[in-house]
Amino acid sequence: MRSFDRIYIGGNWTSPAADHPMIDVVNPTTEEVIARIPQCDARDAAAAVDAAADAFEGWAATPPAERAAYLRKIAAGLKARLEEMAQTITAEMGCPIGLSRAFQAGAQVAAFENYADLAERFEYEGRIGHSLVVREPVGVVVAITPWNYPLYQIAGKIGPALAAGCTVVLKPSEVAPLNAFLLAEIIHEAGLPPGVFNLVTGTGPTVGEALVGHPRVDMVSLTGSTLSGRRVSAIAAQSVKKVTLELGGKSASVILDDADLAKAVKGTLANCVSNAGQTCTAHTRMLVPAACYEEVKAMIPALVEGFTVGDPMDAATRIGPLVSATQRDRVRGYIRKGLDSDAELIVGGDEAPAGLDRGYYVRPTVFGRVAPDAVIAQEEIFGPVLSIIPYDGEDEAVRIANGTIYGLGGGVWSGDRGHALRIARRLRTGQVDINGAPFNLFAPFGGFHQSGNGRENGAIGLEEFLEYKAIQLDGE
Repeated sequence: MRSFDRIYIGGNWTSPAADHPMIDVVNPTTEEVIARIPQCDARDAAAAVDAAADAFEGWAATPPAERAAYLRKIAAGLKARLEEMAQTITAEMGCPIGLSRAFQAGAQVAAFENYADLAERFEYEGRIGHSLVVREPVGVVVAITPWNYPLYQIAGKIGPALAAGCTVVLKPSEVAPLNAFLLAEIIHEAGLPPGVFNLVTGTGPTVGEALVGHPRVDMVSLTGSTLSGRRVSAIAAQSVKKVTLELGGKSASVILDDADLAKAVKGTLANCVSNAGQTCTAHTRMLVPAACYEEVKAMIPALVEGFTVGDPMDAATRIGPLVSATQRDRVRGYIRKGLDSDAELIVGGDEAPAGLDRGYYVRPTVFGRVAPDAVIAQEEIFGPVLSIIPYDGEDEAVRIANGTIYGLGGGVWSGDRGHALRIARRLRTGQVDINGAPFNLFAPFGGFHQSGNGRENGAIGLEEFLEYKAIQLDGE
């Protein structure tokens, strides 16, 4: 892996304003430092924002077809470096290489291409009576992205922002930042006008908060923890900035009594442990009819055994390490809370998986007969930990599913689609998968309650970066 000692501001790779110690990027499989990146400060944040603000008028006036052409160049550049991008993401955050190739990197080519198409066909104005109603770019956007699906979250913010005519300052997670530098190289090669895209790196307190509070920033788009969302909202409120937030989740998979039980249990478990459970929409609560609990419990050990834990560069691996020692310790702490509760441990535990003492690994763990109000059923663990919660009757299942502070994802399993849809409509959550239906990269994505506000992806995601203006016409 390459280290990077410069940031990208105003169309140039430039040294940070101060000679701060570099930030180590650690491979979670080997626990070795594989690269270093700059630790920026408020001066770098201000320089990036000023570059974006100075470039805004020209970029906003650029015809949508021209903006689309740049996005297609970015997509083509990413496609040419897809394997490098996938291996980089796997090395810096531990995602199994198959998932990195298919989704972490691969699907983002389609995302940029989709935003290019949207930029061209979006209706930016229309008439309401004697008013001409136009949609204009919101302005300078600060995009703050996480480490679990790093490039996906970057594409989901800068793609629609650039398509809309906004200029962008990106601050990726300092835990998994290398993919952002590769993308910045691709953007530079695409010839985007100076200042339209800028990249600064560092921690939230040192550079993130400086970006959010800057008076020339018009909008902040954050994906992160609910705690981070509260902090960003508080700072942005001082200057009444627009804020969109994609935060935590505690999604329930509701298995109804007419579901294919074996398929539902296997599908829920697979969803829970994908990306080592480091997914905000992970179905970490499995709600099963009480009469089916013992049958479900009997299925779990063999299913868990089938999810190979190991080196994420090995194509056979289904579960890699967690991203950091901090995250590993946090997840093991939640497992200990489960062990200390009245829940029944079915498989797993808080010790390292056999033969994997090196690396930030956690054993996939399943608890049964978990109380709906237990800590492990209420708080986001962000690891491969599943809580099985028995229920009596569908009304109770819905109450349990809706009984957290979150509302990001969920699932319903039934042999009757109409039955599943009736339950899905009762779930207070931003998306619901019916019988394991796959993620849709172009449908709106976001949450209810403390899972955030605003939506990403597709045309609705593009609209978040536009403002309405009504122009009243005389003589009408």
